[in-house]
Amino acid sequence: QVQLVESGGGLVQAGDSLRLSCAASVRTFSNYDMAWFRQAPGKEREFVAACDWSGGNTNYAHSVKGRFTISRDNAKNTVHLQMNSLKPEDTAVYYCAARLYGISLSVFPGDYLYWGQGTQVTVSS
Repeated sequence: QVQLVESGGGLVQAGDSLRLSCAASVRTFSNYDMAWFRQAPGKEREFVAACDWSGGNTNYAHSVKGRFTISRDNAKNTVHLQMNSLKPEDTAVYYCAARLYGISLSVFPGDYLYWGQGTQVTVSS
């Protein structure tokens, strides 16, 4: 069983930065690929970023590439999402997700078994 708790969300202005964190309660954190998804009101949950068990392999949605960075600290059981140059369209609830490591990083929510409760990010124009 994996428990995930996100933090770091808030209200910011366009162009600002935020750093989201996700703390995992699990025996062997390095056994899991980690990802961030987001869901805006009235929209489906969408992939944002993912990293493999080592953090050495990453994948990003086209809309955030070059602005967001995913990283992890296996010694602290945490994964982070550094978000720079935020835009109003980044406004959403951001979710941390985990799955046992696979051959490749998945961008599909259905492939992730464990989810956090979400943290709200609001970007004003």
